[in-house]
Amino acid sequence: NYVELGDEFILEPNEHFNNLLVNTTYSDIQLPTNVYNKDPDILNGVYMSEALNPVFVDNFERDPTLTWQYFGSSTGFFRLYPGIKWLPDENGVISFDCRNRGWYIQAATSPKDIVIIVDVSGSMKGLRMTIAKHTIVTILDTLGENDFVNIIAYNDYVHFIEPCFKGILVQADRDNREHFKQLVDELQAKGVGTVNKALTESFKILREFRDAGQGGLCNQAIMLITDGAVEDYEAVFEKYNWPDRKVRVFTYLIGREVTFAPNVKWIACNNKGYYTQISTLADVQENVMEYLHVLSRPMVINHDHDIIWTEAYMDSALFASQAQSLLLMTTVAMPVFSKKNETRSHGILLGVVGSDVPLRELLKLAPRYKLGVHGYAFLNTNNGYILSHPDLRPLVRTAGNLRTFASVEELAFRDISLNPLLMMFFSLIVVKGVNVFKEGRLMWNSLHDLLQPDLSLANEWIYCITDIDPDHRKLSQLEAVIRFLTGEEPDLECDEELVQEVLFDAVVTAPMEAYWTTLALNMSTESEAGIEMAFLGTRAGLMRSALYVGSEKLSNRKFLTRKDKESIFTMDHFPLWYRRAAEHPPGSFIYSIVSEDDSGNLSLNARREKRRFWARSDPFIASPESANTQEVTKEGVIFFFPSPLSMTGRDGFAGEEGAGKGRSAFP
Repeated sequence: NYVELGDEFILEPNEHFNNLLVNTTYSDIQLPTNVYNKDPDILNGVYMSEALNPVFVDNFERDPTLTWQYFGSSTGFFRLYPGIKWLPDENGVISFDCRNRGWYIQAATSPKDIVIIVDVSGSMKGLRMTIAKHTIVTILDTLGENDFVNIIAYNDYVHFIEPCFKGILVQADRDNREHFKQLVDELQAKGVGTVNKALTESFKILREFRDAGQGGLCNQAIMLITDGAVEDYEAVFEKYNWPDRKVRVFTYLIGREVTFAPNVKWIACNNKGYYTQISTLADVQENVMEYLHVLSRPMVINHDHDIIWTEAYMDSALFASQAQSLLLMTTVAMPVFSKKNETRSHGILLGVVGSDVPLRELLKLAPRYKLGVHGYAFLNTNNGYILSHPDLRPLVRTAGNLRTFASVEELAFRDISLNPLLMMFFSLIVVKGVNVFKEGRLMWNSLHDLLQPDLSLANEWIYCITDIDPDHRKLSQLEAVIRFLTGEEPDLECDEELVQEVLFDAVVTAPMEAYWTTLALNMSTESEAGIEMAFLGTRAGLMRSALYVGSEKLSNRKFLTRKDKESIFTMDHFPLWYRRAAEHPPGSFIYSIVSEDDSGNLSLNARREKRRFWARSDPFIASPESANTQEVTKEGVIFFFPSPLSMTGRDGFAGEEGAGKGRSAFP
């Protein structure tokens, strides 16, 4: 029965989704413009999938770290939670089709070896060649890093469109796919088509890879794109594919001519494939996607609900909104099958369900305090590509084409990881400092040291898990640690090692408050002119600070605030001042001169109207005696924050007295 769809849909900005306008009560449906929205299969699927609404909402309530949850249907509709408003492009078209997204294709099919054979004989000139090229490009877009591919063009003779790949299959990664697309665009129609030689070459390649245990080691298929076949090709199948039929053959008949349809259909149906006719460019997408359903049938029949993780990618919707912190994602997804007994043997794939995981969440798996000042962790996929890396950054290669790129170091690691021998030497990807607590007697009754107003903790670090229980979500990390130590929240899950380190640091550094207060009281305007702030940081993410001037008089009011990511402890790095000072021996001093002009460019500058600061850091080692512990090794950094001009003329930067001699003091 027809049911009227749609209702009032309230959208509100949500901080968790970078203030995008969303509806966290319902999911909503998106359809590509080229999919008929009154199709009974679409309407029934939408109605059926409404059961996902309470599931999505419950998931988000139980785990508010979740971002997007969704179901992509094999019929073309896309159910997304939380609901958003989908906006068409400048041409009024919504081109997003969930079925050609990497997460859908990887979850819906197993790894596959594909040889694409394209007819480039003279009869393919004009519109037919244009449709054939678009068909090849669409097939390439359905492949991923787990798949292997090659393309053969044939007329009077057979040639690989990339001579360097002759006789082999190559990984269908992004670079190879883009390279193939460029070569396909250069194809020209001429001569007479003879398909037998191309089929023979394709079967040989697939058999060699299968026997050698190379390639995807799962599905193998040949995609034949032609406007007709008149040869006696049965002998080729008898020799290379029958009776086992290990290679499926999919045929795409190009053009409106139906004379050769029975022949082309026979090829597909006698080789466990699928036949389709493509007469216009608009038909390409739907017809190409049919092969995915065929390749998914064994998984569906066996109910192999394999879970897949995609490579890192950029969320295009968030990219448009400049929501940078949620840009880089990976998707975890799995296929959804029809469980009806009467259709189980048909192998009906209903779609794919998935959820996006920001890479920031993966960084939490490697706590900063365990990695050390300069340590970091990264994740590799099984194909040697970087999934998570501190320097992984988004770039736009061409208009509308988003991709990820990382540092030179990451690319080097990518090459190394492809070599199994070298991988043994580079398997250690975590570098951590040594922190020994032996028979340490921490004074738990000194909890009041954590309650001092000059103390703060790295709020992005996970001292205690506050995301899961709704009663804990409003707690800061410092509040959570205190409640954990006092026993007020027995259900809190905390990192006891990190909490012990923080408590130790709080006890050891507690005298700094009195020391700084004494300095402030005794400070002479003449002798200590211009000191604005003193601050201290420890490896456990604890910070103490003291202001010597009002906050409104600070040269850099953003310094040490949450907006100033470079100068505070964040999830993926120690502050810059901490890292620089930690490279030097105790007792040494590091000076920084930073200026920022209106365009945000950093430069050396001593003019008063520009924002800049001087920073002097002094690494220190806390003695075991001061903490009443045995064999304790700790490090930290003390900072002083003088005003920019307090050093002028004294340290040789701007005054005549020190002109020249002091310039080398600031490398």
